[in-house]
Amino acid sequence: MTLVADSVLQRLTEWGVRRVYGYPGDGINGLLGAFDRADGDPEFIQARHEEMSAFMACAHAKFTGEVGCCVATSGPGAVHLLNGLYDAKLDHQPVVAVVGQQKRLSLGTHYQQEIALDQLFADVSEFCQMVVHPGQARHVIDRAFKTALTTRGVATIIIPNDVQEEDAMPSPPREHGSVFSSVGWSRPRVLPDHDELRKAADVLNAGEKVAMLVGQGAAAAAGEVVEVAELLGAGVAKALLGREVLPDDLPYVTGPIGLLGSKASDNMIQGCDTLLMVGSSFPYSEWLPEEGQAKGVEIDIDGRMIGIRYPMDAHLVGDAKETLKALIPLLQHKEDRSWREKIEKDVREWNAICDKRAGQHFGNVINPESVAAELSPRLPDNAIVTADSGSGTNWWARHLKLRHGMRASLSGTLATMGPGTPYAIAARFAHPERPVIAFVGDGAFQMNGMNEMITVKRYLDRLSGPAPFIFCVFNNQDLNQVTWEQRAMAGDPKYPGSQVIPDVPYAAYAELLGLKGIVCDEPKKVGAAWEEALSAGRPAVLEFKVDAEIAPIPPHIMLEQGKKAAKAAVHDPERAGIAAKGVRQKLTEYAEHLPGRH
Repeated sequence: MTLVADSVLQRLTEWGVRRVYGYPGDGINGLLGAFDRADGDPEFIQARHEEMSAFMACAHAKFTGEVGCCVATSGPGAVHLLNGLYDAKLDHQPVVAVVGQQKRLSLGTHYQQEIALDQLFADVSEFCQMVVHPGQARHVIDRAFKTALTTRGVATIIIPNDVQEEDAMPSPPREHGSVFSSVGWSRPRVLPDHDELRKAADVLNAGEKVAMLVGQGAAAAAGEVVEVAELLGAGVAKALLGREVLPDDLPYVTGPIGLLGSKASDNMIQGCDTLLMVGSSFPYSEWLPEEGQAKGVEIDIDGRMIGIRYPMDAHLVGDAKETLKALIPLLQHKEDRSWREKIEKDVREWNAICDKRAGQHFGNVINPESVAAELSPRLPDNAIVTADSGSGTNWWARHLKLRHGMRASLSGTLATMGPGTPYAIAARFAHPERPVIAFVGDGAFQMNGMNEMITVKRYLDRLSGPAPFIFCVFNNQDLNQVTWEQRAMAGDPKYPGSQVIPDVPYAAYAELLGLKGIVCDEPKKVGAAWEEALSAGRPAVLEFKVDAEIAPIPPHIMLEQGKKAAKAAVHDPERAGIAAKGVRQKLTEYAEHLPGRH
């Protein structure tokens, strides 16, 4: 006899799910038995923690365009999912979570592991429903997938364990109250109003200094973004979630924007008279034009998000590709290329600054910028690169130059610690033939990345292969990004009690698990260490002992932050090092403008 749990997994496969990330528990015993009977279709992938399984589901959605799926037991297992699901919610990724619950008979009795799951998941979910009858399972699953895809968000299905083990109903009873649903969904064409398109074209045609800012919503519109940039003589800055929209070798791509951004992006934004935002909800007003400085046009598929980051003159609610295709015939080619030439000059100068900064080593300690700079020209074709949250993200954003066909992502809006490693694992499962490289700080690696190396060990036969699979760990024994934020935002010196973390032999730990472990602690050997990892033939943990005193210097230093950083430095335990190194790093910007520099 087929059980409800079996029919649930069968319906997941009908929706295209082939891999479900999760962790076992008695609240999903029925589903675990069904996974066993399903014989790998769908396959249950055991992470080390439910939070990691939710991150993996989010990453699957990001790197495949499909719905990611995760499963967790009732009570504490369900709670553990939340951080990864919020990552999916805030980065607009379709994820379906299937969660166990105690038996219906015990609900409301303060039973062991009984949690009001519908309330717990209410905020993170666009759709949340408990299955209380076998005939209900089909339409709840169907609605969950349709909602996740339509809203690009999270849908949660709660199934009590006694319902999981009831006999399945292939079709609901034909009676009043039954609902009959189907598998299927298609992406709509979303086009803006024609009059608003005309208004947008007028704004863009009138602008003399057009700046473009693109996010992940423009990922399917790369060709159209290029065409618009060429017509308008614009430069293109990329929000971190939009890193893969355009390759970094285009001369007018200014790179990242914001605190982790480039000087070229900052110069362009501060000097523009027109701003075109495409598929981005970049929120930091201090890195956008001053209000009134620039006319604005925005394209976003979600009308709730249009015109809420900068006052816009034209609000184009629509799909980025379709909207740009409709806009292009209305745009005029700008003959004056002086603005574009300035942008390209700034890009060249910024790249030179980055190279110089990466080449500066202080004593015999590795400059963390060089770790990214040495990898950049060695990045294999079609690589997927992930990043965690931390100071290493700065170097991932600034020094890694993505080429055509490469993929990149991180926790953009939630900016949580912990997703870099599970993102990479999910990317490898989804694309076993592609190189995958994760940038992870030692804080995040200690938080959960080391545990997930056990997941890599468990699936070593699946995750090994000729394509490189590397976890690059920045070992500086400091929760470095927060340390710099304490200095610049709070005006406080580094507090060792919260910021210092133990020195752990990450590469040796990898070797214990049967992975490749590589340690590099000499500046001159950074490139060679990358080459060893790239040719390892099996998953590798590449540990760099890096300098904690290299500041992630923003493109321009806000006056208030400068004052606070100076105040913090007076009592900082590392004041001498950060002062000397910070001055030398900052001087690289001015060296580009000295006589004889081109």
